[in-house]
Amino acid sequence: MSRPLSRIAPDWWDYTTLDAEIIRDAAALTVDSLSRLSRPGFRVVFYDTLEDFYLAEALEYITAWQQATADDPVGICGPVGPTEQLPLVARLVNELGVDLRHAHFWGMDEWYEDSREVPVTHPLSFERADRELCFDRIRPELRMPEANLHFPKGDVDSYEASWQTARCAVMQGGQGDIKHWAFNDPVRRDGKYADHPPSAEEYRRLGTRVVDLHPVTLAQNARTSGGGNITMVPQKAITVGPVQTWKAEKVSIWQAGVHDNPLGQRLTALMISKRIVDSAVPMSLLADHPNVQFNYYAAGLGTCAVEMH
Repeated sequence: MSRPLSRIAPDWWDYTTLDAEIIRDAAALTVDSLSRLSRPGFRVVFYDTLEDFYLAEALEYITAWQQATADDPVGICGPVGPTEQLPLVARLVNELGVDLRHAHFWGMDEWYEDSREVPVTHPLSFERADRELCFDRIRPELRMPEANLHFPKGDVDSYEASWQTARCAVMQGGQGDIKHWAFNDPVRRDGKYADHPPSAEEYRRLGTRVVDLHPVTLAQNARTSGGGNITMVPQKAITVGPVQTWKAEKVSIWQAGVHDNPLGQRLTALMISKRIVDSAVPMSLLADHPNVQFNYYAAGLGTCAVEMH
């Protein structure tokens, strides 16, 4: 039997097509019960202050880069969203004198428009944000070589090849309203996926690619980055794929409560903890990764109780 149509976008798959019991169980999770979802391979961590939260996120960059040597270059794959950690990364590098000559960085994704990645002059350019908020603030004598900065391009082959040049110690990310990491959104509900979304095995085989973005993702990025102006948000993006994600030794997801909502922050943790894998909720595929950590700002977790505003 075909699964229910999405309540958000009937031409797409998303979390509203799940069994209703999973949604109810997620909504019922308290902070205490959420913290007990940790298991081998999946860790749930809470931070009491935003200062501690973003400092811990920034330190993941530092501890990864400090491992890098000429014989063992090491990098981190990082998001734009959140971005608050990026200036802290630059400050820590400068204050600690971290030599980045053997360090690497992979950007997670980039907007795609007019048959190519958007230029750095685009107001929403992720590469521009990474450079302005972090890399341009690092003292010149400490900066990594330009060749060690890897940003997704329309020609994905060169980006994918860069994953062979260094060890990825950690892939950071946020979580979007549609329960993605990077822009690994659910797929359209058509063709062979009209009745069922891709299997976990199919989705896991996806590499870096150009993707169509779910309407919820477009709306979220307009809200968080464009003052609600959805007309300025490209409808496609280039995204790091599951193939590259599984090359990372650790996947670290940071949720301050400003991107996904209270239900979403609970739902994916529940699914990963219980190994409920469904590509309509792409984040749930991380249940099969050997080292995943969810980081929460406790006050940003919110509640799923009904509140009328």
